[in-house]
Amino acid sequence: MSCNPHKIYFLREQIPSFECVPGCHDCCGPVTTSSEEMARLPRKTPAEQEAALARLDCVHLGPQGCTVYDERPLICRLFGTTPRLPCPNGRGPAQMIDPQVETQIHKLIASTRQVLV
Repeated sequence: MSCNPHKIYFLREQIPSFECVPGCHDCCGPVTTSSEEMARLPRKTPAEQEAALARLDCVHLGPQGCTVYDERPLICRLFGTTPRLPCPNGRGPAQMIDPQVETQIHKLIASTRQVLV
């Protein structure tokens, strides 16, 4: 499955949103993402990446939470929207993601993941 900005935008629009617990970052950790998604994020130094990995945190996790929330990768957007990736605080959208859309996202992730975030 090809990965391009239009495909990413389309899939993002299919993921239901919900309010996280303020200040929570229980779902945040190192994840792999496509180079297309990574290109949307600010570059971090190797030292910042190594420090985040040592803590098992995402390099884009700041004191107030996700510093790239609007551009966060698809995998991050899935947390809490599917029974396969439940919110540890029991939050979630009124209606979970369509299983077919979730499958499309997982296929895209499996075919393009390259970069550790």
